[in-house]
Amino acid sequence: MFTRFSVIGCSLELLRTGERGIVIVCKSQDETILSKLILMGIVTGTHISLKQDFPSFILNIDNIDFILDLESVRAIYVHIINTYIN
Repeated sequence: MFTRFSVIGCSLELLRTGERGIVIVCKSQDETILSKLILMGIVTGTHISLKQDFPSFILNIDNIDFILDLESVRAIYVHIINTYIN
């Protein structure tokens, strides 16, 4: 399940490969997921690029690639800032 686009942003799951965004909120009922995201540096204001969405989600943050599971990706909401061509 994913969250549709809204006025303030969308779920990271809805970004297309190459799109960039700024994290506006991380929310999950699972404290383990939230702790993992914080340890990776994924907090409000973090700039994220989606490098790949299948078969795994690969994010780039400050020139470091991270592989995330779908549940973690669904906990991240972003404001899309622009796209780039791969």
